[in-house]
Amino acid sequence: MRQTHQNGFSLVELLCVLVIVGILAAVAVPSSTKGIRAAETGAVFSTMRTISSSQVSLYTAKGRFGRLDEINNLVGDGVGRPVGPNQLSRNRFVIEMVPPVPTDPELKDGYTVIATRRLADEAQVYKFELTQTGEIRQVLP
Repeated sequence: MRQTHQNGFSLVELLCVLVIVGILAAVAVPSSTKGIRAAETGAVFSTMRTISSSQVSLYTAKGRFGRLDEINNLVGDGVGRPVGPNQLSRNRFVIEMVPPVPTDPELKDGYTVIATRRLADEAQVYKFELTQTGEIRQVLP
């Protein structure tokens, strides 16, 4: 009688591997999401620092602070992609001025820039504020 040996994995071995991969994925996905969120927050802080230093330059040149559109043009569209008047999009953040269209006299006194991250699939809203003092402060959460 002749014996045949088949090489390969049994169904139980394959299921064990799938379970292990599933557990690793369940652990890795939230960690990577948290890392992505931290990287985006760091990028927005960097962008707001760029806005702050550009505002100082513009104030020195014009005697008033600039609107976001002016700042974005000054840095070669490096702040973000325009999505409205004085409103820019950067990664998952929307950066805007308060009031939305400030007048020149208002810009002589100061400015407020707000960066908001509000996604439909996330309950958490992140909000950062930059004023003429150059201080970036986390408003939410």
